Amino acid sequence: MRELVEYVIKKIANNPNNVKVQEKEGEGAIILEVFLAEEDRDKIIGKGARIANALRVIVEEIARKVGKLVIMRISDK
Repeated sequence: MRELVEYVIKKIANNPNNVKVQEKEGEGAIILEVFLAEEDRDKIIGKGARIANALRVIVEEIARKVGKLVIMRISDK
C-alpha cells in the first residue's frame, strides 16, 4: 500500500522528490504517514480534501480485503 500511495502522490506533487511515505503496521491496523513539501500539501489535500479522500477510499478498500484497518495521515516536512 505504501508504494501505491507514494506513486500516486508523486505524480500529483510539484516536488516529487520531497514525498515520503512511511508505513507502520500494528495489530489489525496500518498507519501510512505521508510527508511532503508544504506547498504540495494543499495540492494533495485538494479543494474539500477530494484528492486525499479519494486516495483514502482506495487504500481503505485494499486494506479491508486483507482484514486490516488503514489510517492515512498527511503532514508537511
